[in-house]
Amino acid sequence: MSLAEIRETSFEETAGFGGQGAVGDYIALLKPRVMSLVIFTALVGVLIAPGSLHPVLAAVAVLCIAVGAGASGALNMWYDADIDRVMSRTRSRPIPAGRIEPGEALAFGLTLSAFSVAVLGLAVNWLAAGLLAFTIFFYAVVYTMWLKRATPHNIVIGGAAGAFPPMIGWAAVTGTVTLESVILFLIIFMWTPPHFWALSLFKRGDYEAARIPMLPVVAGEDVTRTQILAYSVALAPIGVLPAVLGFASLVYGIAATVLGIAFVFYALRVYRRREGEAARKAAVSLFSFSLLYLFLIFSLLLGDTLVPAVIGAIWS
Repeated sequence: MSLAEIRETSFEETAGFGGQGAVGDYIALLKPRVMSLVIFTALVGVLIAPGSLHPVLAAVAVLCIAVGAGASGALNMWYDADIDRVMSRTRSRPIPAGRIEPGEALAFGLTLSAFSVAVLGLAVNWLAAGLLAFTIFFYAVVYTMWLKRATPHNIVIGGAAGAFPPMIGWAAVTGTVTLESVILFLIIFMWTPPHFWALSLFKRGDYEAARIPMLPVVAGEDVTRTQILAYSVALAPIGVLPAVLGFASLVYGIAATVLGIAFVFYALRVYRRREGEAARKAAVSLFSFSLLYLFLIFSLLLGDTLVPAVIGAIWS
């Protein structure tokens, strides 16, 4: 059966089950695990940006960014229901499982998109709202509808969508896009390829079955390992740039250097271990560490702002 036939079949089969989705199914459409990363990085962008924003407006900004990310997830699941049905890790999602109709997911995603952009623009500023609108469009249209199925560079280019939240948070406070916010963007942008290519190494069968041209499927695992190492080496110094440029402390710089070296170490293990269970474990380890790396990098940036503020409040 071709992918087009699978897509048609999946939509026909789910059509008879629409309207039965529970609240949890609509939450699942938002991709809550992805949303949690978006919320965290956007919050860091808001809190470390120079200037001030009323706490209520800051909360509104982060909420709108989170809702916009959820809207992107819903639109992604609407369009990708055919391949989600094929892949083992996604076939239980609400649309391929028949709990929500594709049309319901589309309406849900579009409504949340319009709501999040409009509220962010009216309550905070239109630069942040415009960046959020572009991010939703980029993820739902450029990445999901075009790049994902067209090129093995889908993750490289499409990774921009996941890198915008801290920049949007920064713009919500300052009303501008500055070099500092671009650096925050670049950290996530360069982190995304090795993170997802590590996943694709041990989930290659899923991508082959769904005919998604991920790098291991199209170019082979050896090329993928080389690219993972190259991007990891490039990421390590970018992670240190906040300290180099003066908007993070020396403590952050030292910690980011150590984390960058560790990232390259894990990538080097993936590069060297190319066969059997050792290769799979190396890819899984890099994937897991990459999540920890990004969390710690942004936690350190947040600590750079909050710790001095707390100490100052105590001693004042």
